[in-house]
Amino acid sequence: MTLRCAVLDDYQNAATTMADWTPLTDRVEVVTHPEHFPTEDELAAALAEFDIVVTLRERVPFPATLLARLPRLKLLIASGMRNSVIDFDAARAHGITVCGTASAGTPPVELTWALLLGLARSIVPEATALRTGGPWQSTVGADLAGRRLGILGLGRIGSKVAKIARAFDMEVTAWSQNLTKERAEETGAVLSPSLPTLLSTSDYVSIHLALSDRTRGLLGPAELALLKPTAYLINTSRAAIVDQPALIETLREGRIAGAALDVYETEPLPTNDELRTLPRLLATPHLGYVSQQNYRTYYTQAVENIEAYLAGTPTRRID
Repeated sequence: MTLRCAVLDDYQNAATTMADWTPLTDRVEVVTHPEHFPTEDELAAALAEFDIVVTLRERVPFPATLLARLPRLKLLIASGMRNSVIDFDAARAHGITVCGTASAGTPPVELTWALLLGLARSIVPEATALRTGGPWQSTVGADLAGRRLGILGLGRIGSKVAKIARAFDMEVTAWSQNLTKERAEETGAVLSPSLPTLLSTSDYVSIHLALSDRTRGLLGPAELALLKPTAYLINTSRAAIVDQPALIETLREGRIAGAALDVYETEPLPTNDELRTLPRLLATPHLGYVSQQNYRTYYTQAVENIEAYLAGTPTRRID
């Protein structure tokens, strides 16, 4: 019997070109879905006849209610080795094996700097004006050298962001709830005594924290009010770390110079969402991990995970 494998949210039709799926030929039928299924009902209907599902990052939640509606599902593969939208207890209860893949920390770092530089030099509005016959030079760029970058979280990604900041001759301060002075100094950063101090003294603030009960809503109205009027906020981590209504109001009222987002509470972002047109906001469609090397790693290891599962020796389990 041939098993069926669904590859979800393959927006760029990259899954079958970034990896060799031929080891599964004659054993697994692979079906890619470039479209997004926005509701649980649509997703349950689309996946009802599949034994294996490959999903990217946290694009698609797999709560207990959905897993209960997928009686054929036996193997769920998510990119990365951490996933906050899969109900692992429910997966175990239904006999579903959950596996992950490796992922590189470099692409999110690179996008963080693309966004920061884009904000500082007004790249999008200036490029748009040039193409559409608008004014020649309408903005004055913000400097990096000598300015302060405040980093929330000095893990695998945040520490690399800090090292690059030093190459721009920026001052770097960092804060997280468990960050030590020694760890900060390893990356060329100075430990901020508190979150309010970091927010009120930084010219740029970049978020690189994992989402948890402690970090959810970490930057609310009071915290955003501490930012300088000339400050820029960049979030390539998790949307829920920042209070979205508070950020929208902050940008709408021009209380900070600008913000850049790559993550949203609802993805894909609805076409009528205010974040698509909000002034002072540079927004990208969750591109942080979307790179050729990451995709090759994800999908190649997804194939390996399926092969291992079929052999009765599942690897890279994250449940």
